[in-house]
Amino acid sequence: MHIFEVLRRPVVTEKSTRLQEENKYVFEVAQEANKPMIKEAVEKAFNVKVLDVNTVMMRGKTKRMGPRHVRRPDWKKAVVTLRPGDRIEYFEGV
Repeated sequence: MHIFEVLRRPVVTEKSTRLQEENKYVFEVAQEANKPMIKEAVEKAFNVKVLDVNTVMMRGKTKRMGPRHVRRPDWKKAVVTLRPGDRIEYFEGV
């Protein structure tokens, strides 16, 4: 898997914005990606040093669309901790 297929998109929520103060960043990643793959992808994409990677499988929510219920797909979330002093400029000012 190519490193840019691992990272899908950044997750921008209130909680993920608060985590940036602790030098942690949240990404949606490919379900097949493991922690070493995520670490390598973040280091190469943003030129930073990753100290730790935590992953969580997020279950898709059930939504109503008219009379039927539809289930959103499951997705994988990664919380990446960077070394002190490193920043990802993509998230700044969001």
